[in-house]
Amino acid sequence: MSTHPSPTPLNEAPRTAPSKATATAAVPAAADPGGDARIPLRAHLRHTGALIRRNLLWIRQDPESMSDALLFPVVFTLLFVYVFGGSIGQSLGGGREQYVQYIVPGLLAMLGLSMAQGVGIGFNQDFNSGVMDRFRSLPIGRGSVLFAKILVELLRMLLATTILLVVGVLVGFDVENWPGLLAAVGLSAVFGTALMWVFLALGVLMKNVQAVQAVGFLVLMPLQFGSSIFVPPGTMPGWLRTFTEYNPLSALADAARGLMTHGPVAHGLWLTLAWSVGLTAVMAPVAIHAFRTKT
Repeated sequence: MSTHPSPTPLNEAPRTAPSKATATAAVPAAADPGGDARIPLRAHLRHTGALIRRNLLWIRQDPESMSDALLFPVVFTLLFVYVFGGSIGQSLGGGREQYVQYIVPGLLAMLGLSMAQGVGIGFNQDFNSGVMDRFRSLPIGRGSVLFAKILVELLRMLLATTILLVVGVLVGFDVENWPGLLAAVGLSAVFGTALMWVFLALGVLMKNVQAVQAVGFLVLMPLQFGSSIFVPPGTMPGWLRTFTEYNPLSALADAARGLMTHGPVAHGLWLTLAWSVGLTAVMAPVAIHAFRTKT
């Protein structure tokens, strides 16, 4: 077989390499760092919807990824009600039934923190598996990737909340104020969204999933057990009681209890909203900047 190049036909213009200007123009707008600014809002919304669908399809292909949302509310509710409910319920002036009324709103506050850690782990996995490299090559708004992740995690959190309330009712939880219950769920979603920005930043900045889990554990443990979620803080040492009073999880748990039972709400509500606004104002720009820099 001849290795000489075939002659150019007379009726065809010779092929030349594309100029630098032509090559630059062929690059999708979203591939450069300022691409998001040139994508209209309607396109951003369409991209976000497509990415939400992609994340939901991924969950459908990997149902084990829903195990935390499905099992966490069941395991923790049964564990605390039937293992600790009798003794702690007596300190509350009742028994296990009294503790059910105390722990279910507390676990509602805990859900936001636990689900938020999942978004950071999933985001880090997307970077390490090459999914983000694929997104980088597509003409989509990169902000859509962040918002789609948050919205899907909110859906998971609402599912976990529903399971928690169903299990709570089955073990004796009595909803005294249904509008207050809906308000408590909404407040938990607001605070959970603020926490997601923290874990999104960790998902971008940490090198691997193990690092995200380790840092998340250091954040989760003091906030969860140094709060009023599981036990009243009255018997805690003075220094720990002070930490508990300003712990956002205590504020959210106390606000949820007040909303569900017509109890005091104002202090916990405003403190939770203040934490939510503060965390979002600080961590959302950090997460977005880190994401833009890395992609």
